[in-house]
Amino acid sequence: MFKILIVEDNENLQKLYSAILKSNGYTTLSAYNGEEALKVLEKEHVDLMILDVMMPVMDGYELTDVLRQGGSELPILMITAKTAREDKRAGFLVGIDDYMTKPVDEEEMLLRIKALLRRSKIVSERKLEIGSTVLHYDSLTVDTPDGSFTLPKKEFYLLYKLLSYPGQIFTKYQLLDEIWGFENESDNTLNVHINRLRNRFDKNEDFEIVTVRGIGFKAVRKQHED
Repeated sequence: MFKILIVEDNENLQKLYSAILKSNGYTTLSAYNGEEALKVLEKEHVDLMILDVMMPVMDGYELTDVLRQGGSELPILMITAKTAREDKRAGFLVGIDDYMTKPVDEEEMLLRIKALLRRSKIVSERKLEIGSTVLHYDSLTVDTPDGSFTLPKKEFYLLYKLLSYPGQIFTKYQLLDEIWGFENESDNTLNVHINRLRNRFDKNEDFEIVTVRGIGFKAVRKQHED
C-alpha cells in the first residue's frame, strides 16, 4: 500500500485530501509546514508527497529545495492557489514533479498521483518497457526487435518522457521546460527532435508519436492483433 504525505496548513483541505486518498486505497500522513514534513520523513517511508506552497515556518519551495539538495527523489505533487506562470516555473526549478491549482479536480488528482507513482518506479529501475521496446536510462539506449539504438541525450530524454505516460498530451512548453531546462529553445528545436525520433522509429510496432494540433505531442501504444 502506498503512503502519501500531505503537507498543507489548511486543516479542512488536509481532511479532504486524506479522505479522498484513503477511499482509493492509500495510507496518508499529515504535516502542516515544511519543518513538520521533514520530521515525518525522518521517521516514515513515504512514496509521494502532496505539497502546498504558502505555509508558515517553511514553505513548499523551501521544503522541495531542501529535499532535492539532499538527494531525495521523492515524487512531489504541488497543489496551490498560485496560478501565475512564474510560480509554476519556480516550483519546477526547485524540483517538483507535477503541479495543480486549487480547487483541485479529485479525479485528476488521483490520475496524476497514479502517474507519478508509476514514474517513480520507472526512475528507480531506470528502465522502461513498452511491448518489445526497452529504454535503458543510464546508457541512453533503446532496444527493439530491429536492433539497439544509442540516442543523443535530448532525444532519449524526450522519448523517455513521452513513453513514460502513454496517451498523455504534453504541451510544447512543458516538454521544452523539462527536457531543455528553461533554456531559450524554440518550438523548432522540439519539432526537429520529434521528427528525428519519428524517422528513427517509424517502423516500431509498439508505439508512435502523435501530434495534437495546437497543443503538443503524445506517445500512443499501438494495438497488436492476436
